[in-house]
Amino acid sequence: MKLIIGVVTVLFLYSCEVEPINNSFKLTVPKGFPEISVPNDNALSLERIALGKRLFYDPILSKDSTISCNSCHFQEYAFADNRSISPGVEERLGKRNSMSLANVAYADVLLREGGVPNLEMQVLVPIQEHNEMDFNIVAVAERMQSDSSYVKQSLEAYNRMPDAFVITRAIASFERTLLSGSSRYDSNILSASEKNGKDLFFSDSLACSSCHGTFLFTTQEMENNGLYVHYPDSGRYILTRLQEDIGRFKVPSLRNVELTSPYMHDGSLSTLEHVVAHYESGGSNHFNQSNLVKGFNLTAIERANLIAFLQSLTDYEFTQNTLFKE
Repeated sequence: MKLIIGVVTVLFLYSCEVEPINNSFKLTVPKGFPEISVPNDNALSLERIALGKRLFYDPILSKDSTISCNSCHFQEYAFADNRSISPGVEERLGKRNSMSLANVAYADVLLREGGVPNLEMQVLVPIQEHNEMDFNIVAVAERMQSDSSYVKQSLEAYNRMPDAFVITRAIASFERTLLSGSSRYDSNILSASEKNGKDLFFSDSLACSSCHGTFLFTTQEMENNGLYVHYPDSGRYILTRLQEDIGRFKVPSLRNVELTSPYMHDGSLSTLEHVVAHYESGGSNHFNQSNLVKGFNLTAIERANLIAFLQSLTDYEFTQNTLFKE
């Protein structure tokens, strides 16, 4: 993964005082979820969300105008993808599976290795990445400046011409609205099988909730889950160069996990059955493997119940919400 220090510097050189907005927008968070923290320079408004949504679906962000954010983040898959690795421009393949954007507003850090601290900076990575959009944000702004409708939206949203500040803030505004918390689990409408699976999930013997706890079903920690003895992608180590970070990746949320296959950072496990089998096995005993991955034994019925519970985390209101559609 390329470092983005240079572009981040450009981004914040573009920053300046933002004019007051008229059509402010109040997010309604799901029941039991905390309020969302929004940066002072990017208060939510209808205009900003609309501009961010347009940019999210527009391949204008890529070098050859073929790839958009939506190319790797589909609403029907909880804004993840159904491929192990998503292709970028010219069908170039990266090396990591697309993470769901559901509830990304609550992310402490972003990307699999946790290298980006906030949503405003996140879009810089795929825009620059050679195997994704292979472009640069200044060139994106120039394209927008030649489109009168984009100029109009930019002035309405941020009182400034399209630039790096506008692009990053608008996309972050739209992504903050992608809240998912209306599953059967959230409504406490579970079958007997799902309830039994829930008990297993939260049990000390399986300890699933040790990594997949909280309302997000992730602690957002960086962990090595023993997927490999030797990691082709060394994870957080790429960022820190610390031996203890080899094979460590951000724990993904299990919300909508039924829809986000294939699984793991490289999309190497195709089904929930395969995922459960991996954790039952106790992992590969990599030297950085989390001590929480220690194996367990399930009967066929228990395994089915656990998977049924995971499927109860699917939020179809989220995947069918017309406010998010192109």
